[in-house]
Amino acid sequence: MNGQKTAASDPYFPANGDPRYRVHRYELALEYRPGPNRLAGTARLSAIAGRAPLAEFHLNLAEFKIGRVLVNGRVAHYAHRGGKLRIRPAKPPAAGAAFTVEVHWAGNPKPVRSPWGGIGWEELTDGALVASQPVGAPSWYPCNDRPADKASYQISINTPSAYTVVAGGRLLTRTTRASTTTWVYEQSAPTSSYLVGLSIGMYQTVLLGEPGLGGVPQSAHVPAHLLARFSRDFARQPAMMRLFEELFGPYPFGEYAVVVADEELDVPVEAQGLSLFGANHVDGVRGSERLIAHELAHQWFGNSVTIADWRHIWLNEGLAKYAEWLWSERSGSRTAHERAGVAHRLLALQPQDLTLADPGRKLMFDDRLYQRGGLTVHAVRCALGDAAFFRMLRDWATVHRGGVVTTAAFTAHVARYAAEPVDELFSAWLYEPALPPLPEPPPAAPAEPAAPSVPARPGYPPTNGEPAGRRRWRG
Repeated sequence: MNGQKTAASDPYFPANGDPRYRVHRYELALEYRPGPNRLAGTARLSAIAGRAPLAEFHLNLAEFKIGRVLVNGRVAHYAHRGGKLRIRPAKPPAAGAAFTVEVHWAGNPKPVRSPWGGIGWEELTDGALVASQPVGAPSWYPCNDRPADKASYQISINTPSAYTVVAGGRLLTRTTRASTTTWVYEQSAPTSSYLVGLSIGMYQTVLLGEPGLGGVPQSAHVPAHLLARFSRDFARQPAMMRLFEELFGPYPFGEYAVVVADEELDVPVEAQGLSLFGANHVDGVRGSERLIAHELAHQWFGNSVTIADWRHIWLNEGLAKYAEWLWSERSGSRTAHERAGVAHRLLALQPQDLTLADPGRKLMFDDRLYQRGGLTVHAVRCALGDAAFFRMLRDWATVHRGGVVTTAAFTAHVARYAAEPVDELFSAWLYEPALPPLPEPPPAAPAEPAAPSVPARPGYPPTNGEPAGRRRWRG
């Protein structure tokens, strides 16, 4: 079968994803036993063929044992090796036709190899979690693993009743029979495969915010011995949510959950409607609050508004980095311009060999991309002025809600809000490796959007830059 790169393949990961079709819904029925780390599953994919009949196509799936593969209910021929499940339907779906794929698989899930170490399914001391960015989703389920192919999900997981299962989306049912419980989650919003989050562990569930006040439902799943520290560290998350809704528009999903794993993680794990933190991010003194803001901001920038391919990763990380600075500014700590100055001084001391708009696979998670991405957003704010900048930012998140974007789409969007051309600004910040000068600060912020009512805490957050190596999240 032809596994060659196609014109629409991701340039950084041409072996992942198949642009000859798109999936609009996944239904996953899983059984997981934590002790032996045993996973068995059935996936039913509802998909649509592209512009040509599908005599063959592929899914990405790690080296599990395959039970059977069906296309439109008929047994299909398949070959499974090298992380690809290549499928030949008995009757090829016609161009533009809807079709279904059913895959049965089982085995011991483990991280898949990547330039950043193992990513995807991770067995913990007592439980498991998923950290899939950018190509770890095939470590636990068959998928068309490309960020632009967004679909709805229903995930059913049966596991011993002592464990709590958390997935991104709304919990539909929780049914206990004998010693096992089946949890069923529904994520109706379009979701990229790498953003399907999952955690299985011994947790206590608490609600964030004040019940009965409306707003976005926010829950947390935390080991019992960390609850006291957690209650302080995450106390201001509801205020962050209110601020980000004012700045970026309504929260794009039905609910938001956070999980604290009972192990240390290098950095938090991003997922749609869900963020996962390590025990080391809960210290009782809000030492990781900027990371809480960063992961929450990804719900707008990265999860709802998703990049078409990995060349555009700065859009996710630059906007989330700038959200950290906006939270700092609006919660009474340093201004965004002061944060930008710190970042600029750090970058000025480092090599000038990163092109933000196309960093290459080797540098796509480099710390400099985060800092320079935030600085680029700040440069846009300085050029537009606050009134136009915040209109632009909110409209960007609103117009592209649930969609897929590129750097070119962003620059064209910004240009519509600018009184003067911004071509030179973007040329310098996005396409030239040399660091431009720190822009002049923007005019004073207008009264709207208003800051949330939160206590100021001088000296917060820490200013030592982005933690090293976002994807090597477990030491």
